Amino acid sequence: MRPDAPVARPPSRPDAARPRAGRFDRAALSQRLRAGLAALGLDDSPVERLLDYLALLVKWNGVYNLTAVRDPARMLTQHLLDSLSIVAPLAERMPAHIGATTGRVVDVGSGAGLPGIVLAIVWPRAEVLLVEPVGKKAAFLRHCRGELALTNLDVAATRVEALGDAQRQPVPDLIVCRAFASLADYVTAVDRLAGPHTLVAAMKGAVPADEIAALPAPWTVDSVQPLHVPELAATRHLLVLKRSRHDPTDTSGTGSRTRAEPINPEQ
Repeated sequence: MRPDAPVARPPSRPDAARPRAGRFDRAALSQRLRAGLAALGLDDSPVERLLDYLALLVKWNGVYNLTAVRDPARMLTQHLLDSLSIVAPLAERMPAHIGATTGRVVDVGSGAGLPGIVLAIVWPRAEVLLVEPVGKKAAFLRHCRGELALTNLDVAATRVEALGDAQRQPVPDLIVCRAFASLADYVTAVDRLAGPHTLVAAMKGAVPADEIAALPAPWTVDSVQPLHVPELAATRHLLVLKRSRHDPTDTSGTGSRTRAEPINPEQ
């Protein structure tokens, strides 16, 4: 099977050497997820779809090693709630229509769909593009799109630098990444994708002072926001990056740009 080929179902016999996933107790997970959404100030209407996604992640992870976290209870905290922690702060800066977040989102290095699939579920009016060059992961993302009926989701099995002209349009309202790369590598990778009003966001754990110091001109940090992830004691931050308004190297004609990056969790 080609590495980038869509897959109908995972193999029936996972690698015996890999640790088994814990029990998927949907009722207990639902209760914890609802409590987490309430703590984050979010509506609980997406609970069932979020749990459907989590079930797919657990099922496929045993075979395709999508994430190092294998226990569903830990996945709920370290993946779902972690990704949900950026929803409210980013929604404040995203386009909206009749109270619903809209616009175009690009998740760079999406991996298992974090945070992109989570954003596509909680923002059904937004268009979300998941960029993931690893074939088996891109196949999983396409499977999730079909199984979860996410009509607002698309998958590009390529590096973000290699996106075609059609995939770059319309200009994203948000570019986001989680556990993708250093800040310097991130802004270099998305430089041609972002427009003058694009929000570039990066999820990080502790504030990465060394990465901030290594940002290439004209990029700087616009804001650093601490994140509260329910049930997680670890430090999390959302960084928003900006490009100086007068950049002599910018030949795109778009002027200044704003961006944000992902976190560096266990994935």
